[in-house]
Amino acid sequence: MTYNPNISRPSLSSYVTGLLAAGHLIFFRDEAQAAIGIGRGAFLDAAEKLQKRGQLLNPRQGFYVIVPPQNLNFGSPPPASFIDDLMRHEKRPYYVGLLKAAELHGAAHQAVMEFQVVTDKQRQAVQAGRSKIAFYFRKDISAVASGIEERKTDTGKMKISSVELTLLDLLRYPQASGGLDNVMTIFEDLGPQVEAGKISVLSGAFERSVIQRAGYLLDHSGFAQPAEELHAFLERGAHPQWTELDPSLASDSDLAPKIIVRDKRWHVLVRCMPERDE
Repeated sequence: MTYNPNISRPSLSSYVTGLLAAGHLIFFRDEAQAAIGIGRGAFLDAAEKLQKRGQLLNPRQGFYVIVPPQNLNFGSPPPASFIDDLMRHEKRPYYVGLLKAAELHGAAHQAVMEFQVVTDKQRQAVQAGRSKIAFYFRKDISAVASGIEERKTDTGKMKISSVELTLLDLLRYPQASGGLDNVMTIFEDLGPQVEAGKISVLSGAFERSVIQRAGYLLDHSGFAQPAEELHAFLERGAHPQWTELDPSLASDSDLAPKIIVRDKRWHVLVRCMPERDE
């Protein structure tokens, strides 16, 4: 991104206004200092004033996000408008996933405040106004490359998980998924979009227990074809071990509900039948 200042050097405030008028929401400290012609200390003082007014965010060192007037009440532009720039600034592969991806794919009731991103390095969450950008770790993002799609945004683009990758991730990261009833609801909502071949290709990048749970939920939701692909994948490997459908229910052996179903097809133990979360 380049910015052509007037003959007289602009202030940071006028620099930001000029960028916003040109349709840019982000800038970098070094380029701003060069354009304005001020030192780092003066720049940081000016940036702090704009941050206190709610006109600027500094989610990562050297990276700034402009808050347009229409977003002042929210405290930030939508994270979708700058997530791709942020992750390129950090030089990290990523995709928007989990509940946020489910919402983007049209899952009912998935209006989530947490903007969930999967990347290959442990990262601290970023508070962006009323929204939090939460990062989830996957070391081998290249292993799920077939499940990463590009989605246009108002300001450019971002990477998001496909329907198939989203469903598998919801079971891989249960702490981010809102509970098994919520996951069941999303499986029912997005199941018609699942392509059996695509979910089969992704299977090898996931723990077998995740594939067992996903297959059980697809079967339970009436999506036989993708479920059959997952079952065929399991059949090609070692005999599956028994796994809990909802591991959180079995975390305390003294308080765990009794097993009510032992599903022999998927080798899944069910202690509470999942229900649609209305």
